[in-house]
Amino acid sequence: MYVAGNRFKLLFNGADYFPALIDAISIAKHEVFLESYLFEADEVGIAVMQALMAAAQRGVRVNLQLDGFGAGHLVATWQEQLTQSGVRLLFFRPEVKALSFDRQRLRRLHRKLAVIDATVAFIGGINILSDVEPNQTGWAPRYDYAVRMIGPLVLQLHESVDHLWRHTAWVQLHPDWAKKSRLKPSPMILGRARGQFLYRDNLRHRGDIEREYLQAITRARHEIIIANAYFLPGYRFRRALIQAAKRGVSVVLLVQGRVEHRLLHYASLGFYQQFLNAGIEIYEYEKGFMHAKVATIDSIWSTVGSSNLDPFSLLLAREANIFVREKAFAAELRADLRRALLEDARQIKKSTVERDRWVYRVIPWLCHAVVRLMMGISGYGGRRYLE
Repeated sequence: MYVAGNRFKLLFNGADYFPALIDAISIAKHEVFLESYLFEADEVGIAVMQALMAAAQRGVRVNLQLDGFGAGHLVATWQEQLTQSGVRLLFFRPEVKALSFDRQRLRRLHRKLAVIDATVAFIGGINILSDVEPNQTGWAPRYDYAVRMIGPLVLQLHESVDHLWRHTAWVQLHPDWAKKSRLKPSPMILGRARGQFLYRDNLRHRGDIEREYLQAITRARHEIIIANAYFLPGYRFRRALIQAAKRGVSVVLLVQGRVEHRLLHYASLGFYQQFLNAGIEIYEYEKGFMHAKVATIDSIWSTVGSSNLDPFSLLLAREANIFVREKAFAAELRADLRRALLEDARQIKKSTVERDRWVYRVIPWLCHAVVRLMMGISGYGGRRYLE
């Protein structure tokens, strides 16, 4: 359900996001919730850690929840400094077995959320780490987005982070940390934008993010632009995009060009010919690593969040996206996506796919087989996910 009266600010990469996040933490008076999949020991991690510790030392209740796999290697000295300063630190599903086929270990906390004093919230795809890739001279900073928001919708984000924090605290035997937040977000109208907060869990909200995508794609009349780093959608999603293209909608995909995760990267190439034959345009981002998970449709509907369009995000991980219905927000996101398509990406042509049969057919087929096997072992996805 879309909620009116919000103000959303689109943040470009860590250059926008981290100063805004740190500023909000620095003026916090009561409470900070921060969730992240990664938390690296670099200059960004140090700056965020110092802001969190300073807040805790002045009496702010600081709740930091990190994924037990993605951030499980956070150095012990950092953990000690955080806890000694008063920061309450939890790891979601800590890794205890390096080799295990237990499906539970695949359910990661992939959300990137922050809520400060129940009045301002941040959501997007940006982890707590530097945008600049180490040892990659000449590469552009990691390409990603986040959103800063105020208004009535903050209530839903606050409830979500508070609920997950209390659940993890109970599971990990911290009853004193599991008390419900006493702050009550204000329903005050602070803007004109309508927004919807959707998250993915493994109970009642397993398919909420994907369903909202599918509804927007089905209703599209003019243009769909999707930028997604790990693009390996299921059958229904692929069919919806192809049907949109067939009814005359301009469908443009911006995906990762540089190889970061080989299995998903090469598996996704297997869809190229099917999409190109349907008239869908495909671009690969090449200026650096792309981490974006955004889309805009018909210059009115947009989404920014943590959810990739692959089986691991859509079927396993805890994810969170914001969906916005506002022309100004959509126009700003669309303009930056168009800039990236023009300046930082290369278009994939049908002739290239037909010529390089080995790269676009044989290797993807093998990678698909591995992904199917992994989904079968984990018990997720159903028989039609990668059909």
